[in-house]
Amino acid sequence: MRPGRPARGFTLIEVLLATTLLAAGMALAFAIVRSTLAISTRGELIASQNERMRGVEGFLRRRLMATLTQPLPAEPGSLSAVAVMFDGQPQQMRFVADVPGYLGRGGPYLHDLQVSGDGARQQLRIDLTLLQNGQPLPENPPRGSELLVDGLRQVRLQYRGIDPQSGTMGPWQERWNVPGRMPALVAIDIVPAEGAAWPTLVVAVPQYGATPGGWR
Repeated sequence: MRPGRPARGFTLIEVLLATTLLAAGMALAFAIVRSTLAISTRGELIASQNERMRGVEGFLRRRLMATLTQPLPAEPGSLSAVAVMFDGQPQQMRFVADVPGYLGRGGPYLHDLQVSGDGARQQLRIDLTLLQNGQPLPENPPRGSELLVDGLRQVRLQYRGIDPQSGTMGPWQERWNVPGRMPALVAIDIVPAEGAAWPTLVVAVPQYGATPGGWR
């Protein structure tokens, strides 16, 4: 700068250019932060969904693997000489299994697994009823149904048994209420309203065990 010459300031174009570059940089930084937050949130959601899936499937697997070859409480007016030990329907499943102390008083409980609701708001719930001498024993206070998982689009229950004549495994079917016989396998397909379908849960049901009345 020459002596005596006034200092030159920024022109309007230079100020506008600097402002534009600053705004572009801030917009880019905001986009990066927003993208990072979205990825983090999605990762946490996927982890939460996977944890819920593992918890529900683990619970169902343990309950089915604890199934007893014990007759279900007789329906009112039933005249069948051979009791049903496992009642499987497309949207409901009833069986008797032992429960650990943290789920109840321990001992055999009637398990009633059922699908409620419709559309993308279906729920998977379970009722546990204490049995004494093969009959339901009311609890005080009454025990309501437990919600296992909600926000489901589809739940499918299927059953597969052994043909007593051929000794081979039969086809999958949507219903099982064969008197005196247990299904060999139970499959549960769960599709949430959001996200991918859960892996099919296939559980081998115990076929033998000490039961009241000499059932084997």
